Amino acid sequence: MSNVDSVASSYLESLARHQALFETMQMYHPQVMQLLEVCHSALEAGGKVVWFGNGGSAADAQHLAAEFVVRYKLERGPLASMALTTDTSILTAHSNDYHFDTVFERQVLALCKPEDLVIGLTTSGTSANINLALAAANEIGAYTVALTGRDGGKVKDIAKLPIIIKDDETARIQEAHMFIGHWLCEAIDMVVAGKS
Repeated sequence: MSNVDSVASSYLESLARHQALFETMQMYHPQVMQLLEVCHSALEAGGKVVWFGNGGSAADAQHLAAEFVVRYKLERGPLASMALTTDTSILTAHSNDYHFDTVFERQVLALCKPEDLVIGLTTSGTSANINLALAAANEIGAYTVALTGRDGGKVKDIAKLPIIIKDDETARIQEAHMFIGHWLCEAIDMVVAGKS
């Protein structure tokens, strides 16, 4: 088998794992409906949606914050949302002067209020900087959500609403997180635009 044939086989195997995971996504319906409810409540109360994660999850956090501020599909006004992964000055200053474990916690303490919805993305559930930030948001009185995977890790006992994707492959977990995030954007668009 040539390298090209091997890669083609790998593609189909990855697709099969993706499809197998997405066959299970119906089980998360109650949690994503709760996510929609708390997201809408936060925005209605004048709060914002705050996102953060590491690596690919940082990129996903930024992507979803942008969909809220700009728009997803429907024309509507901007929605208050931000990712804590975008300010390189804060990220590097804090990590240099203090510790990377507290880089999101510090921002939560500075920027969040009780009306906010705070969402941490961590495929393992064990990222210290995510867990400390969610714990700080809990102390403030904000509603906390973890989009996580595997067995939920420590974050399942910290977030008020842990959504645990029951899979062990990082890429598949992130794909499920983005599906949930995109659905939330679509649903919020419909609610805000009065289409639901």
